[in-house]
Amino acid sequence: MKPAAKPAEFAPWLDPNETPLIRFDGVTKRFGDFTAIDDIDLKIYRKEFYALLGPSGCGKTTLMRMLAGFETPTEGTITIGGQDMKGIPPNRREVNMMFQSYALFPHLSVWDNIAFGLKRSKMSKEEIPERVKEMLRLTRLEKFAKRKPHQISGGQRQRVALARSLAKAPKLLLLDEPLGALDAKLRQQTQFELMDIQEKTGTTFVIVTHDQEEAMTVASRVAVMDNGKVIQVDTPARIYETPNSVYVADFIGDVNLITGNATLKDEGLAALSWAEGQPEIIGTAGEGLTAGNATFVIRPEKVAISAERPEGMNNVVQGRIHDIAYLGNISTYHVALPDGTLMKAQAANNRRLSRRSFTWEDEVWLSWTDTAGLVLAG
Repeated sequence: MKPAAKPAEFAPWLDPNETPLIRFDGVTKRFGDFTAIDDIDLKIYRKEFYALLGPSGCGKTTLMRMLAGFETPTEGTITIGGQDMKGIPPNRREVNMMFQSYALFPHLSVWDNIAFGLKRSKMSKEEIPERVKEMLRLTRLEKFAKRKPHQISGGQRQRVALARSLAKAPKLLLLDEPLGALDAKLRQQTQFELMDIQEKTGTTFVIVTHDQEEAMTVASRVAVMDNGKVIQVDTPARIYETPNSVYVADFIGDVNLITGNATLKDEGLAALSWAEGQPEIIGTAGEGLTAGNATFVIRPEKVAISAERPEGMNNVVQGRIHDIAYLGNISTYHVALPDGTLMKAQAANNRRLSRRSFTWEDEVWLSWTDTAGLVLAG
């Protein structure tokens, strides 16, 4: 029997022949003297699940509101499907927006909430019931069609809002912190449901979130924002493994940061002098790195912790365990180095608590490979 063909990796942004669905070209948005969006260029492709990620006030919601038509750029152009959006009101765009509050009609049933927009569209009365049924199937809400919003759970209300948003088959669905009202476990479950629905419908999703884990879970690509600018756009794996700046490295996940003076070495490596009496740290040279002030960044899971000094490693430091964060499946060890720097190392908890190797105040060795961390400018 012939094995099934492996599906091609979804990466239209790498194909020069692909035309973006959405383009931001030199877009700036000012509110009086305040610049909310500062000269942004973006390309978002069909069928992408694209995340705008950043702290509160970074401009991500303003960017989304301009896409929806609720705000107008001060400068630059936004195109959707090749059409300039200047002067086109929200109701004339093939775009739907789903808000964190869901904004369901409390007096209408689940069925009628989903059908509401369809009844005001050009769809015939005969087609509407079939479309509502399709949306109920897609979001697994058939059993709840006759219930009112207050009679279903938060996760189910979220799916009703999603079904209503997708009912008119928009080219683009905008999701503004859509899972913010859900508890942690339900959020995680709903993230995978969102991905599944997005894949089945082929609709382009753009999600605004300040939750790094959410963006990393659902998105094909993530745009990390700060102060109205896009700092890096890439796949979740590359954002995590090869951040282009100290800001992105620090914002995404947990990281160790050590500042010092960098010198470039062969084979794409760099050395960092960082503390008197300590050996240089070797790491992968970040893009555009030059000699001078730099920061070494490394994820805690890439730092090994041991009771004995490891042999044959360039990057080895000794310290004392200052604190331990027990997280069930892993433990994070906060290790104080002789100069006062705190470094974090993570280890899997594959033994019972009583049989673990390390405890508070233990002297330990931390080590990592030459390519495990990055030396970044600044």
